[in-house]
Amino acid sequence: QVQLVESGGGSVQPGGSLRLSCAASGVLFDRMGWYRQGPGKQRDMVASIYSDGTTTYADSVKNRFTISRDNAKNTVYLQMNNLKPEDTAVYYCRSGQFAPRIYWGQGTQVTVSS
Repeated sequence: QVQLVESGGGSVQPGGSLRLSCAASGVLFDRMGWYRQGPGKQRDMVASIYSDGTTTYADSVKNRFTISRDNAKNTVYLQMNNLKPEDTAVYYCRSGQFAPRIYWGQGTQVTVSS
C-alpha cells in the first residue's frame, strides 16, 4: 500500500508562511498534488506537479504557493506564502492521476487567523 504522510501544518496569522511536506513510502508517482478541503466545502486541487517539473495552480493560490518535489527523497513540498484566512483548510497530499490508482495522505490542518 502506498503511504503518504503530511507534515508542516499549523496556525499562522494572515500574511504568514508555512511549508508542507509529503513523504511517500516509495518512489513518487508521475503526478503529485496538493488538495484542500475547508469546512462545508469540496476537496479542491491547490497545486500539482509532474515528474518533469511541470506545475499547475489554482487561481486562488497563484503567486503565493509553490509546489516542488525531490524525487531522491520521495518528498513533495508546498511552500505557502502570504497566507489568507480563506486558505484555512485541511491539506491533503495525493499521488496518481487516474482512478483507482490514486492515494491520499491523512491530511494536515492549516489555520490562518488573527
